[in-house]
Amino acid sequence: MRSDLIFWDVDTQHDFMKADGRLYVPDSEAIIPVLARLTGHAHRRGIRIIASADDHVPGHRELNDQPDWRETFPPHCMRGTPGQAKIPETGLRHPLVIEPEREDPAVLAARVRTHDGDILFHKHWFDVFTNPNVLPVLDALAPAAVVLYGVALDVCDRYAIEGLLRHRPGLRLSLVTDAARAIHPEAVPALLADWARRGVRLTTSDEVLAS
Repeated sequence: MRSDLIFWDVDTQHDFMKADGRLYVPDSEAIIPVLARLTGHAHRRGIRIIASADDHVPGHRELNDQPDWRETFPPHCMRGTPGQAKIPETGLRHPLVIEPEREDPAVLAARVRTHDGDILFHKHWFDVFTNPNVLPVLDALAPAAVVLYGVALDVCDRYAIEGLLRHRPGLRLSLVTDAARAIHPEAVPALLADWARRGVRLTTSDEVLAS
């Protein structure tokens, strides 16, 4: 398995990706074939996928029956429901599931280094870095480059990108723009311009698959 490159799959779960989901991100069904190609490419080329997934129970702070659609949203990706599952097209290979309860960093690093498969971080909040095990895993894997895609571009993608820029500023970070969708599409141009200015490479699935 390659050690220099990781694909980072953000929240490609039924409730976000499918029109009958509880928090469908507009136009996300259109990118499912693109996500399938990226996933297949990674598995054929021995590229590890790190994925995040919302894993909610009642009472989590981002859930609200009267949401503001910025910091709170209707209940979604509830633990044990079909909507919480990743869509089949982005299924992971022998995933190591890492919960957001702090693990011993040395023990976790040893598990990760010997694991021959993908990694799935569960999270209870938009920001994957609220799972305290993300940084120790990145330390253990030490990738030089990350290719990121998924949903929603203006929420969980944004938190992941901002976290990677903050915590790993030397990382070569790429966003696959045709493999992401936003809850508020009008926010996308400014986000992309800001990330590009700060060194994020804006790429397409065709470019990734050709490399």
